[in-house]
Amino acid sequence: MKESWIHLLCAGLFVSCLVAGCTTGRIERPGKGGSGLKATQRAYTIGGRRYYPIPSAEGYREQGVASWYGGRFHGRRTANGEIYNMHDHTAAHKTLPMGTVLLVRNLDNGRTTVVRVNDRGPFVRNRIIDLSYGAAREIGMIRNGTARVEITALGEREKVSAAGRTAAGRPIRLKHQDFDKGRFYVQVGSFVEIEKARKLARSFAARGRDVVIQQFPAAGISLYRVMVYSGTSLAGAKRYEKHLEASGFPNALVIAR
Repeated sequence: MKESWIHLLCAGLFVSCLVAGCTTGRIERPGKGGSGLKATQRAYTIGGRRYYPIPSAEGYREQGVASWYGGRFHGRRTANGEIYNMHDHTAAHKTLPMGTVLLVRNLDNGRTTVVRVNDRGPFVRNRIIDLSYGAAREIGMIRNGTARVEITALGEREKVSAAGRTAAGRPIRLKHQDFDKGRFYVQVGSFVEIEKARKLARSFAARGRDVVIQQFPAAGISLYRVMVYSGTSLAGAKRYEKHLEASGFPNALVIAR
């Protein structure tokens, strides 16, 4: 499926489906009905609006506002029948297939997280995704409640057993780009004065780390950000980010170049 086709389809769906908010509606639980589709892929109605899940997440990319949900829903069933755990990395989306794995990037601070769609929502106008508390915390949006994000489909994953296989006995598969590979840096600071940036960069260079100072505009001024190379794995970069946070750099964040 071509990316352009998905974008056109999704644009049409979202224009017709956005709602101001809702507290009542009907979402069928997993299973099969007369349509031959899984319940989570059949059209459903919330607040008098009809939603049509798309058949594939291939090529899907979208920007908009994310919100999060936590304790009030902890322990309840999600739309696909799972028990919601606010500390897991999951999400609710109105039309993406259940099991879609998404890279979520906070456009305000650059932080990223990976989530799996297991619920429907958010049914509030102009919001594209509802993140679990654990995922929202990872990208720094708990305090504000919402954030501008970009979501990118990495693949589609079915429910899996402890042995790492699907219910049909097939191994897990991700069909799209592997976002764990690239060149990753961790930003450890940004300064108005270049000498302060150089001083911090020298301290990491003395530890044998490769360091880059990058100038960029922000709020009408130029800032100098210090970025420490952390390797070619996103997972490794996230571990180094957490190490730096615990070592006195609370605002450390991963950047891909």
